[in-house]
Amino acid sequence: MRPRRFILQRDHDVTGISGLGHVADGVLWPDGTASLRWRGEHPSLVFWDRGMVSAEHVHTHYGASRIVWIDEDPEQ
Repeated sequence: MRPRRFILQRDHDVTGISGLGHVADGVLWPDGTASLRWRGEHPSLVFWDRGMVSAEHVHTHYGASRIVWIDEDPEQ
């Protein structure tokens, strides 16, 4: 498996901090780890050992944001 890229698209900013639109860039790594690099004035980088489960749980805010895949799913 190759790394698979995605973006975090924010449709509603529930915290009032990160703004709207394409707010972060991410990668799902071959070992199942995911990383997310925030855009903006104070960028940061985070890794999750539980991959997309953790990334979606922490950052999608119950539908206010969504994962948009750049690369196709290699499993399909």
